[in-house]
Amino acid sequence: MATLLIMMGVSGAGKSTMASALSEHFGFTYLDADDFHSDAAKAHMAAGKPLTDEMRAPWITRMCDYLKEQADSDATFVLAFSGLKRSHREPFRHCGLDTHFLFLDGDAATIADRISARQGHFMPPELLDSQFEALERPDLQKEPDVTPLNIHPPVPGVLDQAIDYIESLKARSD
Repeated sequence: MATLLIMMGVSGAGKSTMASALSEHFGFTYLDADDFHSDAAKAHMAAGKPLTDEMRAPWITRMCDYLKEQADSDATFVLAFSGLKRSHREPFRHCGLDTHFLFLDGDAATIADRISARQGHFMPPELLDSQFEALERPDLQKEPDVTPLNIHPPVPGVLDQAIDYIESLKARSD
């Protein structure tokens, strides 16, 4: 059975950076949820408009369909995906992979600083407020497959937290 590690959080939390670094560190397959967006959805966000849940549904379906095709492999995938609402996270739990979420948890000021330093991303900084408004923080009692990671340390410190978590998962499965 394939394993799916979902690096989740609001835009600018470091999902792509962390997922890419974990993929490189462990030799996992990196997936970016942004690559599954339609051109229309990207244009909508680039125009400064947040996606609605109705607009997100086909995006999530495309990702889940791809992952279901991979479920019988022995691969480990690291997906950079916002996962803002529990209803957005839930479909991934039913794709047939051993699924774990790593929640990049940080405050709006820290994330706003990171977004303002980014260049060439279709998600404008003005949409950060809508990301926090849409965010349903994981209830760890109801979503025990979610592990929060504190994003206040520099990237190497956050990466160390994620590596330690993945190492603990590997130790449990041995």
